[in-house]
Amino acid sequence: MALQNEVFSALSYATSKGFQIHPDAFAMLKALDVDVLQTVKEIIKSKKPSKNAVIFMDDIKNLLSPDKDEGSIEQTCSILMDPTPNVTTGEGVEGYAALFRSRFEKSMRILSQRPDSKRISKIAAVKQTSRASSSRFERVEKRLNGDVGSTIVAGLLMSRRTRKNGIEIAVDDYTGILTVTAVTGDAKKKVAALALDQMVMLELENGKGAPGLTIKSVMTPDIPDHLPNRSKSRAYAVLISDLHVGSKYFMEREFLRFLDWLSSDDDLVRGIKFLCVGGDLIDGIGIFPNQDKELLEMDVGKQMSHAARLLARVPKDIKVLVIPGNHDLGRRALPQPAIPGENPKDHLYGLENCTMLGNPAYVDLNGVKLLMFHGQSLDDVIATSPGLSYHKPAEAMKVLLKARHLAPTYGERTPIAPEQEDMMVIMDVPDILHSGHVHVTDVQSYRGTLVVNSGAWQSQTRYQQTMGITPSPGLAILVNLATLQPSIQNFNL
Repeated sequence: MALQNEVFSALSYATSKGFQIHPDAFAMLKALDVDVLQTVKEIIKSKKPSKNAVIFMDDIKNLLSPDKDEGSIEQTCSILMDPTPNVTTGEGVEGYAALFRSRFEKSMRILSQRPDSKRISKIAAVKQTSRASSSRFERVEKRLNGDVGSTIVAGLLMSRRTRKNGIEIAVDDYTGILTVTAVTGDAKKKVAALALDQMVMLELENGKGAPGLTIKSVMTPDIPDHLPNRSKSRAYAVLISDLHVGSKYFMEREFLRFLDWLSSDDDLVRGIKFLCVGGDLIDGIGIFPNQDKELLEMDVGKQMSHAARLLARVPKDIKVLVIPGNHDLGRRALPQPAIPGENPKDHLYGLENCTMLGNPAYVDLNGVKLLMFHGQSLDDVIATSPGLSYHKPAEAMKVLLKARHLAPTYGERTPIAPEQEDMMVIMDVPDILHSGHVHVTDVQSYRGTLVVNSGAWQSQTRYQQTMGITPSPGLAILVNLATLQPSIQNFNL
């Protein structure tokens, strides 16, 4: 509240002196750890009043760093999470048991931040209670929760079936599996929107419209409403994905136009400090039946060399971050280690401004937390969630944020490795979630997190035609890290 009053006072002062504050500058002032009112007074003192005078971001930067030009302001990039060094695949049933135990424990740590989590009962205790008489049920329930009429359980969603009286689901914790029914319209809607194998917290009551326990309310780990972090200096990140170099459908002309733009003297381009590539640099070999008929280059090594030559044209003052996708070299199961290289100078590893990361990867760009995930699991989310489609992939990405997991569903199209630790759980809330994979550009905001699917650089394939998917290629998403405002740059000229 103190900051809000300070900002309001600064805005009022500027208006009284005949000045306006540009929206980007206004957002920057709110993000900086400075005396906002005093900063505005100093800027106005140094500027000559004129008709429609405006305070810009450069005015703030010149005041705070008068001896530094934009290029000399330090830009920071740190790796918060990279699965590459931590991939230690387990084996068989024991490996998957360890994976799902890790998922359960991590998800419970997230749920423990909710006040209702103190009422969570073990499934074994609830099952024992539900088998007792009605009066016995109330006495045991009161002992467990201090609250007659409902109880709360938390577990992984094992199954979901439509019944005559509602939607029946089974949830699993360490102690057992519990089958309950969603009867009310609200409960059925929320249960239908859940991803299989995700963590869920359920408030239950005894026999409301169905035998046994019924669902009173549904709670997911979800991300909280939050104010995202912002860069304290002007800096832009460009988000792209899915080049598919080697494919007949790779739009090389448009991508070269994009690279030329990065090397231009455009004022906007001078602020670009980061290029984030969300996987599928190449089309690969043998990814799908008869792929050879859609390839210009039949050798993955040559595909990678071609991709490296293209990215070598990115100016050296732009930091390039690359994660793999399902078409790239290396294993396809999640989490994926970084694209392999035979020696330090191999392919992209030879580019001094390029950092190779695994999938998913979590990075800090000037204080802004960016979660990069290629997006393989979006296929499963879209296929199993009512109302979702490939036309609006950001809606499917929101499902992952609500589940706090990047690949919740096991056993469908997305291969998941039996790791000792589930590295797909979203433990820290990102400021930006960046994915690709579905080739459709979509940008939304969810509870303070910017949700970006960055489309592709491949025109519509035959498979996409049969699936009714219309891609939106040739676009780059530009995000102002000082304001978190996105814009779309179109290179389809």
